Amino acid sequence: MGRKRVLYFVSWGFAAIAIAVILTNSAWAAATERVVHSFNGVPDGIDPAATLAQDAAGNFYGTTVSGGTGTLCTNGCGTVFELSPLAGGKWKETVLYSFTGGSDGKNPYGGVTLDSKGDLYGTTVSGGSGGSCSGDGCGVVFLLSKSGKRWVETVMYNFTGGKDGFGPGGALVFDSVGNLYGTTPDGGKCSACGVVYQISPVRGGGWKQTVLHTFTGGADGAVGSLGPLLVDKAGNVFGVAEAGGDSSCQCGTVFELTSVSGKWKFKSLDAFKGTPHAGFPYGGVIADGKGNLYGTTYYGGASGAGSVFKLTKSAGKFTESVLYSFTGGTDGSWPTTTLMFDAKGNLYGTTSAGGDSNGDGVVFKLSPISGGKWSESTVHRFGKGSDGRNPYYGLIRDKAGHLFGTTAIGGGSGQGVVFQITP
Repeated sequence: MGRKRVLYFVSWGFAAIAIAVILTNSAWAAATERVVHSFNGVPDGIDPAATLAQDAAGNFYGTTVSGGTGTLCTNGCGTVFELSPLAGGKWKETVLYSFTGGSDGKNPYGGVTLDSKGDLYGTTVSGGSGGSCSGDGCGVVFLLSKSGKRWVETVMYNFTGGKDGFGPGGALVFDSVGNLYGTTPDGGKCSACGVVYQISPVRGGGWKQTVLHTFTGGADGAVGSLGPLLVDKAGNVFGVAEAGGDSSCQCGTVFELTSVSGKWKFKSLDAFKGTPHAGFPYGGVIADGKGNLYGTTYYGGASGAGSVFKLTKSAGKFTESVLYSFTGGTDGSWPTTTLMFDAKGNLYGTTSAGGDSNGDGVVFKLSPISGGKWSESTVHRFGKGSDGRNPYYGLIRDKAGHLFGTTAIGGGSGQGVVFQITP
């Protein structure tokens, strides 16, 4: 299933299905949730499908799939927005850029990445001038930089829909020397295989795209994840493929890419087996100080409603274990989130569904306890009025310890929200 198909399915397809969840008991962690911004549609923005990014001044940045002033798309072609803190705990939303739906791209997913200058980098799943994919452009990598009081967009790369991939829908990540890394769900060796790519600066100006790995749909996996890649201090790149892997399951993989003498070596670290084990990862992975990897899977787990998994590193090999299996009840179901650690080693994330009787999703916490086990608690259940519905992406923490995230729909106008959680 490719990026466009996955993300439109994830963003809109589960509200009716989730009504049928059977509520179960789940630990409840006292926390306060409030809506920082409720999107209103055009031109404000629709569906903030993004993990937020924050600058040193405390401003947040993200993307909306639709909305804005682009006239080539019904309800706008998407935006990049900023949320600035005001006195009294209030926030101001500003649309920094509205995609036109032409050569500049359209429908950005995954959010933006900041560099040290405050420039913003991201991707769009379609638009651009690189080729025709399903009757549309194949997507772009873009840069937003400030010129005076205006933000100017530069297309860094146009995907062509061939060996370079197409439909990028995940956040970009930098390495220590300024290269950017991302994945596509489609293109490469087959229409729904996808690639891992690098965008590197060229001496004298400009950017170059290099395909580091093309998925085959076999043991290495297929369909680049909607979550960001992880680049460690040594420059190794870790990520997940949403499908492929084990021949009997095709439930996805976790992989590592290592640069050796200028060439990239691909290694599959784990192939998911599905229920009762983990299966079908949509979010990225994070690492602890020992190099162990953590992530979520959309399906799998003991109940088939998704899982949190750990890959424990020992002697250069990784062993998979399920830290928590979602039940599909009050604890949530179907997580697509990339996890986040707090300072105490607790894990936080979101589920796209489950929670209340309508299946509006939750914010959850996993805390390590004795014997290598973990305890799950539900921090917030969505669906209480205008607090938002269906959080698909991960969380970010500010300096005061507050958690911020987005929901695809809900809010005062039903177009999604940015929320704040005080644990």
